[in-house]
Amino acid sequence: MFKKEALNMALQLWKKGGFTVRFWDGTEKDYGSTPPKFKVIFNKEPSFSPSDLKEDLDVLIGSAYVDGIVDFEGSLDDIVATAFEKDPVELPYHLGALRQKLLKEEEKREKANIHAHYDLGNELFDTFLDPTRTYSCAYFKHSSDTLYEAQMNKIDLSLRKLFLQPGEKLLDIGCGWGELIIYAAKKYGVHAYGITLSEEQYKAAKERIHKEGLDGKVDVILENYLDLDSDDYQFDKIVSIGMFEHVGKKYLPLYFNKVSHLLKPGGLFLLHSILNMDPQEKETNNWMTKYIFPGGYVPGIRETVSLFPLFDLRMIGFESLRRHYAKTLHAWAEAFNVHKDSLPAKYDEKFKRLWDIYLRGCESGFRTGVLDVGQFILSKGINNDLPMTMESIYSEK
Repeated sequence: MFKKEALNMALQLWKKGGFTVRFWDGTEKDYGSTPPKFKVIFNKEPSFSPSDLKEDLDVLIGSAYVDGIVDFEGSLDDIVATAFEKDPVELPYHLGALRQKLLKEEEKREKANIHAHYDLGNELFDTFLDPTRTYSCAYFKHSSDTLYEAQMNKIDLSLRKLFLQPGEKLLDIGCGWGELIIYAAKKYGVHAYGITLSEEQYKAAKERIHKEGLDGKVDVILENYLDLDSDDYQFDKIVSIGMFEHVGKKYLPLYFNKVSHLLKPGGLFLLHSILNMDPQEKETNNWMTKYIFPGGYVPGIRETVSLFPLFDLRMIGFESLRRHYAKTLHAWAEAFNVHKDSLPAKYDEKFKRLWDIYLRGCESGFRTGVLDVGQFILSKGINNDLPMTMESIYSEK
């Protein structure tokens, strides 16, 4: 009786995935924090000593199986997943008053920073962007592609990586002027949501959606993505292109925490971000944060990847678009210098010189490898239903 009571006390310390134990006397009891998925069967009374109970539970039961004392009933996948389940990670940003303080601080900071860059006026961006107003790295499938063709290539490639299905809900965090969500709804039949903090982008996107006859199929939200309530919004797929760089170093865990909560189990997340390739992962260039992107922070690739497992985001694929961004920026710089003199007087000569060196300097940064830009394909937890290869993403249709 002592051994059963001692084992019962040890089993009650298990706070992760649930299972049932059938003891050697025929009685059964459930353990863990979730409904049981398999059964541990004691064929006979074990011969362990009280000191053996200090072992990890998976070691104790695994050793008993090897000795023939224990058998299992149920899926081996469930058994393995439960045995290797990790304790939940608690970061100081997640809980309590500190998290709320940081959340409000980040919302206020991010809105001001986005306004400082993206609300400079659509007439500015129209001098160098293509007709879709896509302000992120394009994808040049052919050397002869126009900027418009390359931007549509990028949007198409990004959505292919999400394996969209009709009727799914898609969220675009930092949706810009809305081209991606409009394209996704028209081509894949998804209900697409975009979220932005830029009033200029929001107004233009709403007008475009109405003009395209997509009211009710495409929605744009003028709000901070951190304010989206996961009880009200759950998405099959999430995409974020060129927004991660605005989050800020100490807020990166908040970003991934929110994405993880908004994404359904098994759902896919495409993260497209500029990446700092400095091995010491130094802070973003001071000139850039002072004049172009206040509050911006280009995360290091190691820094970014290390955060994925903390929020149950599993990496399925990665692609570098470094050379594509160099070519995109070259096209932007050329167009800006052709059209800059047509800008209103509020964009003075100093402003034009500032944006000229910003565009051309970034082009050099990508061409020389100081910066990279990558697309990560991530799943919320394990997804075993995807194609075994990525071949379909790049095949011509």
